[in-house]
Amino acid sequence: MITDDRQDKFRLRPGGSLRGTLSVPGDKSISHRAVMLASIAGGTSYIRNWLAAGDTEATLGAMLDLGADIERHEDTALTIHGGELREASQPLNLMNAGTGIRLLAGIMVGQPFPSVLDGSVQLRRRPMERITAPLREMGADIIAANDACPLRIQPAQLHGIEYDMPIASGQVKSAVLLAGLFADSPTTVSQPGPARDHTERMLRSMGVNITEDDETGNCLTIHPNGALKPLNITVPGDFSSAAFLLVAGLLVPDSELTIRGVNLNPTRTGLLDVLGEMGSDITLSNVASQAGEPVGDIRVKTSALHGIEIGGETVVRMIDEFPILMVAATQAEGETVVREARELRVKETDRIAVMAAELRKLGAIIDEREDGFRIVGPQSLTGGQVDGHDDHRIAMSLTIAGMIAAEGAVVTDVACAADSFPGFAETLIASGAKLLPE
Repeated sequence: MITDDRQDKFRLRPGGSLRGTLSVPGDKSISHRAVMLASIAGGTSYIRNWLAAGDTEATLGAMLDLGADIERHEDTALTIHGGELREASQPLNLMNAGTGIRLLAGIMVGQPFPSVLDGSVQLRRRPMERITAPLREMGADIIAANDACPLRIQPAQLHGIEYDMPIASGQVKSAVLLAGLFADSPTTVSQPGPARDHTERMLRSMGVNITEDDETGNCLTIHPNGALKPLNITVPGDFSSAAFLLVAGLLVPDSELTIRGVNLNPTRTGLLDVLGEMGSDITLSNVASQAGEPVGDIRVKTSALHGIEIGGETVVRMIDEFPILMVAATQAEGETVVREARELRVKETDRIAVMAAELRKLGAIIDEREDGFRIVGPQSLTGGQVDGHDDHRIAMSLTIAGMIAAEGAVVTDVACAADSFPGFAETLIASGAKLLPE
């Protein structure tokens, strides 16, 4: 069977409906954290449904370079014998993984040997001052020339700090908390609103004492308390991957999809709330707890959507889903306005500018703004050729747009979909999508 991670072009034809029960790969954020933390834990960890994708493979490779004892039974099943890391013989190559490099920096500043963290040309364009500044406050010896990687780290004694984050960011919070594992006193992180909390959930499950210092849960203190307990987890399905299937199910006529075992962590599911406000027919079932995270099945049916305004803390809770939201907004009745989403401009690409430019090639009319966008719909997408810009979320969002374009579409530079969703094309084809990988 042809798999999308070996293809770099998708051809979409119009027509048909989407039906069936699907699943998505393991959560990328949890997979990054699991392989890092299991490598420094005391004892043996067992990780199932680990995401075997470009970004997480880069993190796995970095941990192997650091001497981690990792057995791989199959692509998604790992046994990790935790212990001390050792100096790598070369720079650690995190490829395109922004989460990987920022979280790993928090661990590496606490090691008794030097390290260099680097990545692709794309990763070298992403800002690093947001993590290097608080890490330096903790005493870290870390250099990032021009606010970018490579990050050059020397051993240093870390001390606890009280850090007020200027913006809510799961990556920044995680880098500081992970460095706090190696500090000589407690570290407190205060964030202005909710951000992804996978790090503190996993650390607590591994025996780390993390206290909440206010009722909102936005002020956390980590108390260093010895070796981490090992993990024994099954990684839930990635909501950010499920988002593409959700929007496809909403927009493609006469469709009904069920996506099984999806992570429903409320710090990640802002898109569910937004789509609900827009009038979507989405229901949740079989909600339970898995790996310390809420998990459930999501059923979606074709729906008539209407525009809304989005800003504030909702932006943080759906920061990775805005490219696919832009596709949904072109089909919604009335005005959809997004504000306070400037962070989109410093992702793998400038996702506001790139999505606006590519959707215009399909006939969309989009008012691009400095911190967001305005789309008035519904709009008729015509067809044409668009480019994924080596950004997995752009490539997959444009694929869904091509499915509802009247003349179909060709999406190039789509091999990057495998950075987070290996089997993306296969999954869509299984549901009835008229998609031909080339």
